[in-house]
Amino acid sequence: MSLDAKLLANKTAVVLGGTGGIGLAVAQLIAEAGAAVAVVASRDLTKAQRLAVSLVGKGHHGYASRIENAGELAALAQAVQINMGGADILVNCAGFTRAIPHADLDALDDETFDRILAVNTRAAFSAIRAFAPQLRVRGDGLVVQLSSIAATTAVGSCVAYCAAKAGMDVMGMALARVLAPEIRVLSVSPGVVDTDFVPGRDHGAREKTAATTPLKRLCTPQDVAATVLACATTLRFSTGSVIQVDGGRHL
Repeated sequence: MSLDAKLLANKTAVVLGGTGGIGLAVAQLIAEAGAAVAVVASRDLTKAQRLAVSLVGKGHHGYASRIENAGELAALAQAVQINMGGADILVNCAGFTRAIPHADLDALDDETFDRILAVNTRAAFSAIRAFAPQLRVRGDGLVVQLSSIAATTAVGSCVAYCAAKAGMDVMGMALARVLAPEIRVLSVSPGVVDTDFVPGRDHGAREKTAATTPLKRLCTPQDVAATVLACATTLRFSTGSVIQVDGGRHL
């Protein structure tokens, strides 16, 4: 995809989970559109820095922050303010899940349930709280949350993941209301994405899912990235909405 580098010129975007399949695709596309990008890994600082250097354009930085740790997120926000002048766009691509059959209630232990909620929902709030002052001062801030159609179909890797993403969507609506007009909040909600995000989901399972999807293929990281870019460039009168990118999978 060839983009006009002026689309996001003079903008700074923070991509949490920026070294994963979706996060990297988002970082690459936003960089092509002219933004400086902070690529944030959970722990692997070297990988984040290497990927930041590989992006098109200049001014990119790599960071590491465990998003479930509010103190580390606050430190990340401070580093972005000092090194990059503050954020205009926050994209939360970080997440965690585990494949557990919905009917196997005993397999979903409290520790796993709590971690899925902490990483997918609470951490998203903590990240917005940490970056809100920077986004607000710009007067044109944007938060994009990476959700899932599991939030509304109740079909996903496990019951806790469905609950976590549903919580993220409702939280996004509430924050869109209270942070407006200086900050917009949107959720991008893919179906099954062709990555290795869910452990145990093999190629055969992906092919089966694609065959039962109206558009007959899985969502790609690039599909998600293009939607995130649209949130920043063309959907400028939208906030509090959940945008499905699933090829009709929810139907």
